[in-house]
Amino acid sequence: MNPEQKYKSVAGKQPLEVLYEREREQGGEVYLRQMWNREWREYTWGDVMDRARRVASFLVERFEPGDRIAIHAKNCADWIIVDIGIMLAGMVSVPLYPGQSASSMRYVLEHSESKVLFCGASDDNKALTEVSSLQPTVAIQRCAIDCDSTLEELLESHRPYAESPLFDENDVFTIMYTSGTTGHPKGVMHTWSAISFAVPNMVRGFGYDESDRFFSYLPLAHAAERIVIEFHSLYSGTPIYFPESLETFVDDLRQARPTMFFSVPRLWTKFKEGIDAKMPPALQKFLLSVPGLRGWLQRKIQKGLGLDQARMLVTGASPISVDLLRWYHQMGLMVTDGYGMTENFIYGCITHMEDTPVPGTVGKPFWDCEVKISPEGEILFKSRALMKGYYLEPEKTAEVLRDGYYHTGDSGFIDDRGLLHVTGRISDTFKTSKGKFVQPPSLEGLFGDEALLGQVCVLGHGLRQPVMLATLSELAQSMSREDVSRQLEKTLAAVNEELAQHERISGIYITVDEWTPQNELLTPTMKVKRKVLEQRYRPWIERKEDQGGIIWESPSKKNAPAENRSVFKPESAQADAG
Repeated sequence: MNPEQKYKSVAGKQPLEVLYEREREQGGEVYLRQMWNREWREYTWGDVMDRARRVASFLVERFEPGDRIAIHAKNCADWIIVDIGIMLAGMVSVPLYPGQSASSMRYVLEHSESKVLFCGASDDNKALTEVSSLQPTVAIQRCAIDCDSTLEELLESHRPYAESPLFDENDVFTIMYTSGTTGHPKGVMHTWSAISFAVPNMVRGFGYDESDRFFSYLPLAHAAERIVIEFHSLYSGTPIYFPESLETFVDDLRQARPTMFFSVPRLWTKFKEGIDAKMPPALQKFLLSVPGLRGWLQRKIQKGLGLDQARMLVTGASPISVDLLRWYHQMGLMVTDGYGMTENFIYGCITHMEDTPVPGTVGKPFWDCEVKISPEGEILFKSRALMKGYYLEPEKTAEVLRDGYYHTGDSGFIDDRGLLHVTGRISDTFKTSKGKFVQPPSLEGLFGDEALLGQVCVLGHGLRQPVMLATLSELAQSMSREDVSRQLEKTLAAVNEELAQHERISGIYITVDEWTPQNELLTPTMKVKRKVLEQRYRPWIERKEDQGGIIWESPSKKNAPAENRSVFKPESAQADAG
């Protein structure tokens, strides 16, 4: 079946309607593969629906249609099964991030009035334990806290839900909370009509089918991962592979060898850092310059990452460096930058399959999706995938949904090829003490080719010149402070030469702690919390403003406890490039 025929077979259908067809016609075919004790545990479409129907029986027995049901877990087969069970029961799913802080989880659970919490593996079991008393809890795969019951007990004690309902297209089926970059998370309400419109069109554009393979490891609470992996798989029939743990990530990825792989900029950066630590960038450049060795290097990198069969590579959720994208393209990995948000069901822009990704752009709109730039330079979207609104927050809804358009808060422009360029958050723009405006993302992107830098964030409201906070890459951490400073000073001077006087960065401030969701310097979706970073480091920056150059934070004045300094570990992102 070609993409157009597949689109016609699922267009306008609710996910449950597609699932009922797969249950009848493909019940014996494998849908989910969960690595467990170093073996793939397989679930057919029939297995998934049987388990989901038992979950639905449990929910229908205890709760009312429309009640909110929360899921807090790292990605696993049970996550998908529970979510389908919630849909079958006519209830509203409320996903939580596995790295979410206790205060943020408490807010979401109380704001949504969730009736039960399904708990799996977490990045912070202490935080999960703190909120587990707010409602009944059910343990799913790899749950490490005490719960009121387990999914296996639930499955054994309930018969499969016999009904196969469909729901009014205007009913809300999920509330996906934003990551809370600037304050409390907002509950984005989406209806059945949004998914039945958007997902078939996306699958149509990507051309997925049962021969493709997805690999799911970014939080399924993230709108992009949930839509691109879970919902795309339901409509395309594409099987999903789940890694066993962070420690086995690379091995599991190499075994799965996905044909489509989605990641966020921070993790694409980590993958490259792992390669740079084994093979110096200078050696990479040399090998790429030799025709006979270029292909060898590309194949080695692709195979080492487990992406040698990937035909669709996507980045999203936050800005990515143009230099980083170009590096991947040099390695034969044509990563494309997608642009969407929870509020428009990520139905925004991407490089279409027939086009070549252009670094610095996010491609063109999907079918029946209008994007335009307001007179103020703000990016606006209009389609049938827009949210119903923010749950219990009509004032905030009215701020962003106006005249049928979603106002993104991002600035940008559309070039003469119809490609959208996102230039930054309007709210991130700041004014120096000289009265000059600065857009941080444009400056941060200029450091994307510096292998010694990890995370970067340009600040400077009210300062004489912009400054940059940064963490070090793996490669830099293996070098002496003097050598790192010497190279970074050269990079800083080279970048500043290309900038207008008011944009020149006076100094790079190297922080001791890596920025993570656990120390609340990143959102659960790996977005930098600029305001939190500025609040935490502003006194240090002001004390050292006259120093310039490369400024190192003293280890004795750390801003977060040691246990919070871990993030996606480099060893789980390294290709075998040594």
